[in-house]
This record gives sequence, structure tokens and C-alpha cells, in this order.
Amino acid sequence: MIRVLIVDDHSIVRDGLKRILAATADLQVTGEAASGEAALALVKANDYDVAMLDMSMPGLSGMDLIKRLKLEKPKLRILVLSMHGEQQYAARALKAGASGYLHKDSAAEMLLGALRKIAAGGVHIGDAAAAALLQAKEGLPHESLSDREFEVLRLLVEGLGPTEIGERLHLSVKTVSTHKTHILEKLNVKSTAELVRYALEHRLV
Repeated sequence: MIRVLIVDDHSIVRDGLKRILAATADLQVTGEAASGEAALALVKANDYDVAMLDMSMPGLSGMDLIKRLKLEKPKLRILVLSMHGEQQYAARALKAGASGYLHKDSAAEMLLGALRKIAAGGVHIGDAAAAALLQAKEGLPHESLSDREFEVLRLLVEGLGPTEIGERLHLSVKTVSTHKTHILEKLNVKSTAELVRYALEHRLV
């Protein structure tokens, strides 16, 4: 039996995932958490084969959560289930320690297949993720961004201001502004408009 931990801040999503897994004979949901902090506490106290987690949640989430979970239980397999496209985050998620990346629009059969593959020691990525990994090897400018800078970049491109980004990521406005300065320097662009253009050209949004 493959023991699965579901981590998502939306109860309707967790309920839907539980129903999908309940129809199988080899996958069992043995834990669920609505936040990264709760997930970390569960992983410390229990053993799971696969943690299936959302990329964007309030508080501890994303790359930080993946790294913390892997530090706590190195053998834990992690499947990222996200609304963000593979092109944006898959390479970074795998680098952080995830074993797979799946878009939330994927069919139930694909989800079950990914969970089984990952539990067996494999890695699950789609074509877009493979392209992103290839880009990473080519050393494009945005690959030099830290995970936090990449988060700030994504939110800037979405149109959020420094104050909103600070609230979302629990950072001071000054820290966000510093990250933005570093992002512009690393990507060799001079304005937010050029930043948006770069993100579109490289399919980061």
C-alpha cells in the first residue's frame, strides 16, 4: 500500500483528491494538511511514501517546503500538484528535491500513474518540464535567480506591487525592492515592462 499525504490549503481540492485515490486498491490517503507548517509537523511524526503538495500556499510553501520536507525525511517522495505551468517551476521543484510535477488540470489517470511511478522510485515530468530542464542546462539568465527572486519575479509579472508581494511572501517592502533590483540586474533589463517581456519570451508565465 502506498501511503499518501495530501497538502493543499483548499479543502475542496483535498476532498477531490481523496475521492480519486479512494477508488484505487494500492493508494491510500493517510494524512492531509492545509498548510506547509502542518505538513512538516505530520511528516516529522509519521511515515508517508509520497507527499502530494500544492506549490502556492500561505506561509511555508513552494521550494522552501520541499527542501524542509526532504531534510526531515530524505526518502519521502514528493509530487508537486500546481496551477503553475511546468515551464515555470518544474526544473526548480526537481532541483529542490521533488520527484515529479503535475498540473492541476491533468486527468485523474495521469495523477494516479504519476503517484505510482514516483513511489516506485521514478520521476514524472511532462514535455514542458523537460523543455524547462533543457533550458536550465543552457544557462539562461533567469536560471541564475534564487528561488525567492523567482517568486518575486512571478508576482511582479502578475502585476503585484512591492507591498502586496511583501504581504504574500511575508517579506518587508525593502526586501522585496532589493530582490527586484537583483532580478533586473541578473536579467539585464531596466524596467518592469521589460521584465514582463522577458518572462513572456521565455514562457515563465
